[in-house]
Amino acid sequence: MGRITAAPAATHPTEAPRRERKNVTTLRAMMLAAILGLTGTASPAADVAVVHAKVYPAPGAKPLADATVLIHDGRIAAVGRHVALPKDATVLPCADCVVMAGFWNAHVHFVEPKWADVATLPAATLERQVQDMLTHSGFTSVVDTGSDPRVTGQLRRRIERGELAGPRIRTATLPLYPEHALPYYLDDLPEALRAALPQPASPDAAREVVDRNLASGADITKLFTGSIVKPNQIQPMRTDIATAAVAESHRRGVLVFSHATNLAGVRVALDSGVDVLAHAPELVDGIDAAMVREMADRHLVIIPTLKLFSRDDNIADIRRFLLDAHRAGIRLLFGTDTGFETDYDVSEEFRQLSQAGLGVDDILAMLTTTPAALFKVDGHAGRVVRGDDGDLTILGADPKAAGVGAFSDVRYAIRNGRVLFDAARDGKAAKAE
Repeated sequence: MGRITAAPAATHPTEAPRRERKNVTTLRAMMLAAILGLTGTASPAADVAVVHAKVYPAPGAKPLADATVLIHDGRIAAVGRHVALPKDATVLPCADCVVMAGFWNAHVHFVEPKWADVATLPAATLERQVQDMLTHSGFTSVVDTGSDPRVTGQLRRRIERGELAGPRIRTATLPLYPEHALPYYLDDLPEALRAALPQPASPDAAREVVDRNLASGADITKLFTGSIVKPNQIQPMRTDIATAAVAESHRRGVLVFSHATNLAGVRVALDSGVDVLAHAPELVDGIDAAMVREMADRHLVIIPTLKLFSRDDNIADIRRFLLDAHRAGIRLLFGTDTGFETDYDVSEEFRQLSQAGLGVDDILAMLTTTPAALFKVDGHAGRVVRGDDGDLTILGADPKAAGVGAFSDVRYAIRNGRVLFDAARDGKAAKAE
């Protein structure tokens, strides 16, 4: 494809998007380590059973009352009433519990300073950090959309070796930024460090970055197709560079996520073939019904991250855009930007999604079946049915009766039959650092 000149940087006269307010200390911790480079599956537990629970096999499915879920060798072996339990099965006390498939968070980061010593931290300390950030909210699978590849890689290896209980982790390693257009909230980083962040100047360079990221353990590619270079200025990535990165990623069999920010960034994402918007656009001016239809026609997926924008003046506009997208058939994934956002409480995300007009089944699909389908694991994940992975998120109340706040009332998070979080045992999550 021939070179396409970049559109002029867009400006907006109002308050800068909330993205600029990310914790620069955490960014520094990520970047200082990331450019140094990256130097089995977690074992299933013994039989585990949840008894006398309400079970939602999938979004929209009729719940099973007074049901038992039995996990054997990491897989769901039985779901229903009158299930015979092995003598040595661990039975989780779960009066009035509600069982759903394990939740996904499709937008997280491991960039806080506490992750810097991930290779040497005691397993118990590391497991508590994972609980506080992720598993206390029921997440059994997460997507890291940009962190130090050594940190995420080492954390993932320690989890998969069984040293600590934690979620499945997919990662982007380092994002690709537009040339000479790093976000301005990175301005205080040393110049040599800033220059080392991937800012490909040509399609060939973009392909090389993608290949290097994949060699360091990446499972997805992340592009900043709209980078906030000043509080009121967003610089889009050149479309030919984005297209090259997307094409190489797709050739290698991985999805491409985009931080688009505004109309120009969304345009680049669409024209280059990006699969997922890592956030709803922070500035929705000019994104009209025709563009929403184009997003749907191109099967674009959106991660709303509404909590991130919940104090912005235009949050109602963002919610309106999201509802339009949902009604147009655009698939949505649940994600919170946890890790950059150091408030780990996800209840506001559920509240914002409800305010946008999404129902309980819509939100449950965002948490379970939609990400499973996107990552092509829906043949064995995303539902509570016999044969699927033994990943469960168990709530203390039914969101259909108690409201969407019940999605945050997590009693247990279970992955492969191993309990990652037990509210009675592990207590409330600690505050983020």
